[in-house]
Amino acid sequence: MEQDKSGAPFRHPIDWRREGFYDRAALDAESRRIFDVCHGCRRCFNLCDSFPRLFELIDESKTGELDSVESKGFARVVEACTLCDMCFMVKCPYVPPHEFNIDFPHLMLRHRALALREGQLGFAERRLAETEANGRLARHLAPLANWATRKSNRPTRTLLRWLAGIHPDARLPRYESRTFLARAREEAIAVNTKAPAFGRKAALFATCFLNYNDTAIGEAARRVLAHNGIETEVFFPACCGMPKLEQGDLKTTASRARTIAGAALAYVDKGYAIIAPVPSCALMMKFEWPLILPEDDAVKRLADQVFDLSEYVVDIARNEGLAPGLKPLPGGITAQVPCHERAQNMGAKSAEMLRLIPETELAVIERCSGHGGTFGVKAATHEVAVRVGKPVARQALERASAYVASACPLAAGHLVEGMDKLESEPGRGPAPPRAGRAHHPIELMALSYGFGDEAAP
Repeated sequence: MEQDKSGAPFRHPIDWRREGFYDRAALDAESRRIFDVCHGCRRCFNLCDSFPRLFELIDESKTGELDSVESKGFARVVEACTLCDMCFMVKCPYVPPHEFNIDFPHLMLRHRALALREGQLGFAERRLAETEANGRLARHLAPLANWATRKSNRPTRTLLRWLAGIHPDARLPRYESRTFLARAREEAIAVNTKAPAFGRKAALFATCFLNYNDTAIGEAARRVLAHNGIETEVFFPACCGMPKLEQGDLKTTASRARTIAGAALAYVDKGYAIIAPVPSCALMMKFEWPLILPEDDAVKRLADQVFDLSEYVVDIARNEGLAPGLKPLPGGITAQVPCHERAQNMGAKSAEMLRLIPETELAVIERCSGHGGTFGVKAATHEVAVRVGKPVARQALERASAYVASACPLAAGHLVEGMDKLESEPGRGPAPPRAGRAHHPIELMALSYGFGDEAAP
């Protein structure tokens, strides 16, 4: 965020190229300043595990104040942060321009940048963040990769825990043999010239997940947009860098921002809007990249042209109106609104989009799923992720909707895993039939339009 004359909250650019950014003594001093404010406030006690860990450190110290807490304990606080931005966006009363100048997520990011520079991240953990490279490799061996990563395959999952630090119970994405980019280039979809929004053009940023793990989301997006008169192109020059950002690798993230901005602006210059189907990627392009590269005009220009996918569909509905053909989805929908959607400061657009489906009951859960990128799959943090997401899984089970949805595909899988765990708890009675997977909201829009023949359980 950039400061404006209204006095609204804003964020400072991330000063990652200054050597002092990595000075341990300066970082410790800034951490203590911010942690002391958090200790006195405690509004974020129920957001994630970072704050309970911080408050426990302080409460169990000799004086009950931060002055008797050893700095080595801060690592546990940093470990639990998923960079969801919810403390900055919805809880903290002390963000800039307040004189306390608190930005807790970017403090955590600074800690991780220092840890990366000091070589504290092992090879396996760094490899987990190479989502694009992993996808390129795994697609050539998709059947084997999917067999090896299946939860029921205990020998290989035990090996993955030993080799890569992946929890054996974590639900891992499947891999596709053909990428979304390849499918889009080979399979043309006719544009509905009678749709109210005919004439619009949009370029879909494929994202690592849609390109390598779940092309069905991308296909649903193309079909819904084409039915609504939107001519689409698909592009994917590189990963947006969110997994790298989570590890404090700001240099790689900046490089990818420059690469993608150059490719995306070529579409913008031809009249295309840029759409990110995954909220984390949209957040990076809109907000994080301009803070990492505040002097880069291309990055700043692109930030104003990016839409989250749900945001774009709602924009069509508000302005031109949607093409007819939406039908009710019997059994209703329970939708979790991901943190990175909420952090875009645009409202719960995925829920707003699903409300466009007629005569369909919608229950909305605006609470963290607990996943947070690699946080939800790592052996060290998976059980914390499950615990944080348990209230969401419980609400979804109680709703017993025919469909469960989340605009974040990783959160969606994690939510279903949480529901599975709750159903398997001792003493729990027989569960009613429920969705065996969670959908992206655009898949449910496509289903409502009649694209696809998937039936509810």
